[in-house]
Amino acid sequence: MNIRASALLFGVALATSLAALTFAAPPNGGDTPTAERRTAPEFQGIDTWLNSQPLKLDELRGKVVLVDFWTYTCINCLNHLPYVKDWHAKYKDQGLVVVGVHTPEFAYEKSTKNVQEAIKRLQIQHAVAQDNSYATWKAFRNQYWPAVYLIDKQGRIVYSHFGEGAYGETEKKIQSLLAQPQSRASTADAKT
Repeated sequence: MNIRASALLFGVALATSLAALTFAAPPNGGDTPTAERRTAPEFQGIDTWLNSQPLKLDELRGKVVLVDFWTYTCINCLNHLPYVKDWHAKYKDQGLVVVGVHTPEFAYEKSTKNVQEAIKRLQIQHAVAQDNSYATWKAFRNQYWPAVYLIDKQGRIVYSHFGEGAYGETEKKIQSLLAQPQSRASTADAKT
């Protein structure tokens, strides 16, 4: 094989590898275009609720909801968790409800006892929904750990972020959503 053929073969292999990496990387998320906004699906197939009574998104209309898909052995989730805990502490009294949807990657993560121990060790104060069957994961069409979805006061998914990072952008979106007035329909729904 001559040098030119070797270089061409190397170039094709490199381009193929880069293309594969590009397609494998999750999208970052961000604001959901207005035309694509949909009502957030209800929490489904939850095995156990921890740190909270069972929650229903329909009953949380009028509040801003942050749904965080995580699992306690995922290093990216653990790096991301301090921000989620901070947002809960800062904004819970202003109308933010944080729900960690614990969706296991490995069989031992399905143990409620193990999840409870992780919640205690990690000092998590917000609600945690144990989604062992991936029902809520599938309803949100989620594919990543960690993944954050912000739901506005009308119950629509308006923002998402996948993986670590964009903490400042996410917090600004939380602040913006909390500052928005409630619609009359959501105010009436929240009172019933």
